[in-house]
Amino acid sequence: MMAGAGEDLRALFGAGVRAALEAWPALQIAVENGFGGVHSQEKAEWLGGAVEEYFFRNADLELDEVEDFLGELMTNEFDTVVEDGSLPQVSQQLNTMFHHFQRGDGTALKEMASSITQRKCRVRATTLTTARETDEDDADSVEDMEVTATNDGAAADGVCPQPESSGPDSQTIKEEDIVEDGWTIVRRKK
Repeated sequence: MMAGAGEDLRALFGAGVRAALEAWPALQIAVENGFGGVHSQEKAEWLGGAVEEYFFRNADLELDEVEDFLGELMTNEFDTVVEDGSLPQVSQQLNTMFHHFQRGDGTALKEMASSITQRKCRVRATTLTTARETDEDDADSVEDMEVTATNDGAAADGVCPQPESSGPDSQTIKEEDIVEDGWTIVRRKK
C-alpha cells in the first residue's frame, strides 16, 4: 500500500468513525443536554479521535472490547450509562469500518459512512416528571427521559426508529389533571 493511499484510507476511516458517533442517539442526547459539562461538544469531537486512535493502537479488537471502551468513555466523559441497546450496534459499525480499513477497501468505507449519514436521525430528549419524584433536592436521583427522533438524512426507507412505548404501566399527565395554581392531580393505577 502506498503512503498516500494509506493516509487517504486513514482519513476515510476517521470520517466513518465521526459519522457513526454523530449518528449515535445516546451521544447526541448527552451532548445536546450538556451531560459532559460546558465542553460537551468539544468532548464529542475529541471522542472521534480517541476512538480512531484506540483502533489503530489495538488492531485485533473484539466486539465486546469496543463496547466496553465506548461505554467507559460515555460514563467517564458524559456521566451517561448507555442502556438503549445502541452500544453493540455502534461498536459493530466501528469494527466493520476498521476491517474495511485493514483490507484497504476505501470504497466500502465511503459507502458505509455515507449510509450511516443518510440514516442519521436527530433526537431530542425531554425530562419526564412523574409522581414517583419525592425529594427535589436528592442529588442521586435519576431522571427518566423521553426521546423523540426526526430524520435529518435522506434515508432510503424514510423512517427513523421511534422509541418504544413504556407500555400500560407508564405514568402520563393529562391536561385535565393539571388544575389552577400549577397543581397536578395524581391518580392511582387501576
